[in-house]
Amino acid sequence: MSLLEVTDLAIHFGGVKAVDGISFTVDKGEVFAIIGPNGAGKSTIFNLISRLYTPTRGTIHFAGQNITALQAHEVARLGIARTFQNIELFDHSTVLANLLMGRHAHRTTNFVSDILFLPKVRREERLHRSEVEKVIEFLKLEAYRNKMIAGLPYGVRKVVEVGRALAMGPKLILLDEPASGLSNEETQDVAFWIEDMRRDMGMTVLMVEHDMSLVAQVSDRVLAVANGRKLALGTPRDVQAHPDVQAAYLGTRVGEASA
Repeated sequence: MSLLEVTDLAIHFGGVKAVDGISFTVDKGEVFAIIGPNGAGKSTIFNLISRLYTPTRGTIHFAGQNITALQAHEVARLGIARTFQNIELFDHSTVLANLLMGRHAHRTTNFVSDILFLPKVRREERLHRSEVEKVIEFLKLEAYRNKMIAGLPYGVRKVVEVGRALAMGPKLILLDEPASGLSNEETQDVAFWIEDMRRDMGMTVLMVEHDMSLVAQVSDRVLAVANGRKLALGTPRDVQAHPDVQAAYLGTRVGEASA
């Protein structure tokens, strides 16, 4: 069953076709990866799905609903969370405070009730704190709970950003280069977390990643793109062996790559 359906998706910036007619589906419970060389349009696809960008053409359906014209906060409430290639955290807040930001889409109180700290507000705060504590335990962030983001190592900040997305309790999580800048050991932790997200949390994972060993380890299917267009779609092994993918990565002509 497809949780996400992307059909003929395109966005043009002036004369530049950053994404040009991409179509794919992501099944519920699947780990689906998008790969490609720099500038291929991978993160732009994420920006379109999370509704930071408005497509020039095409449609995006999530859980059977057309979300192409929705606002970013509306998409988040439906159950789509994401991380960013460049870490987007509040540096002068604690890890706990950043993770609590991920619960914002679930808040049902208003300004007045928050100011008065009414019983409903207190109940929600306890619920949000409980959900965030589960994420802290899952990602083993206990030692950093009350640390300021600005003083943390890069690898820990990457984990915190994943944690903020997880705190939303999404049905679909978009991971934008989760292993970028990480050590081999940290990358292996990412692989374990992705599998646990699917198995224990029931999440569907869509990721953009350059680390092909991670992609091969965790992905069910892979979409390879270049210049905003689809090159190949299939298993990690099949996509890596595809001549057009080899040509895009190695700079060889298709005929040479398949020779």
